[in-house]
Amino acid sequence: MQLILTIVQVILCLFLIGTILLQPSKHTGINGTISGAADSFLSKNQSKSWESILSKVTTVVSVLFIVCTLALYIL
Repeated sequence: MQLILTIVQVILCLFLIGTILLQPSKHTGINGTISGAADSFLSKNQSKSWESILSKVTTVVSVLFIVCTLALYIL
């Protein structure tokens, strides 16, 4: 049982790292000041939905990771 939980934890860890790295930066930086950050309304809403999906997936995976870590600690 402990081996299975360890494998699941490693998979969750890699998936969590991937979802965190896929999230776009909220800071526009110098790129936004030069280009004027001229995004259309549709592109802003599309990115918001993608950001919200990634945020929810990251939250679910992190909770599963914590539960798996606590289960490994109990065993």
